[in-house]
Amino acid sequence: MNRDEKFILTITAGSHLSVHCFMLVFPSILLVLKNEFSVGLDVLGFIATLSALMFGIGAIPSGYFESKVGGRVLLLIYQAGTIVATMVIVMSQSLWMLATGLALLGLFCSIYHPAGLTLISRRISNISKGMALHGIAGSLGLALAPVITASFTTLFSWRAAFGFLAFVNFVLAFFTFFLVPKMKKKIVEEDHSKTKVTNKMALILYYSIGIFMGITFAGFTTFLPTHFALQTVEWAGSPTLRGGILTTLVLLSGIIGQLLGGYFGSRFDKAYLLFIIVVLNVPFLALIGLTPGMMMIFSGIIFGIVHFSMQPIGNSLIAQITQSNHRGVGYGISFFFSFGVGGFGAGIGGLIAEHFGVAKIFPAMSIILIPAIGLAWLLKKRV
Repeated sequence: MNRDEKFILTITAGSHLSVHCFMLVFPSILLVLKNEFSVGLDVLGFIATLSALMFGIGAIPSGYFESKVGGRVLLLIYQAGTIVATMVIVMSQSLWMLATGLALLGLFCSIYHPAGLTLISRRISNISKGMALHGIAGSLGLALAPVITASFTTLFSWRAAFGFLAFVNFVLAFFTFFLVPKMKKKIVEEDHSKTKVTNKMALILYYSIGIFMGITFAGFTTFLPTHFALQTVEWAGSPTLRGGILTTLVLLSGIIGQLLGGYFGSRFDKAYLLFIIVVLNVPFLALIGLTPGMMMIFSGIIFGIVHFSMQPIGNSLIAQITQSNHRGVGYGISFFFSFGVGGFGAGIGGLIAEHFGVAKIFPAMSIILIPAIGLAWLLKKRV
């Protein structure tokens, strides 16, 4: 990997980390907000769905504008926009103002992924490795968010957690503005994937898989901190801190998954690997809600490894089946289905939690994922 490629990865990785930190603060404080605003987990679940829906919707136009204005401008819009959205959240005195701020946060966070992933797919020679390192940064953001949120909430307030991340993006915006050169003219970039024609049927199948994986991901990440907090009442520490630390442990395992996905994705058939990953997601997701104590945590760690191994493989697969000019929009649509439509998993999980208990969310999500196995098998035949 040459100097320019390392520079691109550094910029995109930092932004990827902050995106996922932002999006996991809210799930980490559900129990706190439930008590403060006197609402049920179903209401909070649908607020999480609203934020996730905006996170997905904004990805489509972002994929289009990436080729028009360049990654630098989109990064600055993401960074500045999240600061404004965070101000709304921090100043919120009602549930609806909080929901508005979270919707804005999801919208501005949606700008990042199509720009970053398209840049990597065009300018990094080893796409699988690039996607893996980029994914590790996102996994690190996911992993750090619960413990950062729990720490600030315990020491100060949940508003301080959002404020801290806004400051991080202010610093990122400063360096982006002064150190990232402006795009002086349109650059025809080298496309390392060599794909000449978009495989539309394979893309449709992949998007369909993404919806089911997105639903399970939303249900998993939204309620895992709450589940751990409720299942470890005999452990020391506040519920928010316990849930945050254990969730961070599970999400850190996703880094192992990213590394494995990058390693195997560059050596074996990506569609076949995707099929195996989808199959393995089902049992370990169910076990999180069906087992107690250390077995519950172990199941969560294994699920984290398996689930996050899909990201470098899936993102590389999109590069493999899309023509370069379509790729930004291709990534945008993928994130709309995965995070936008898939975001309804948070609302579904909230309803399950209110009627059957938080623990039942995880086996229910594993059942929802079963159709994706058939879709992944069909995709294997099409690529």
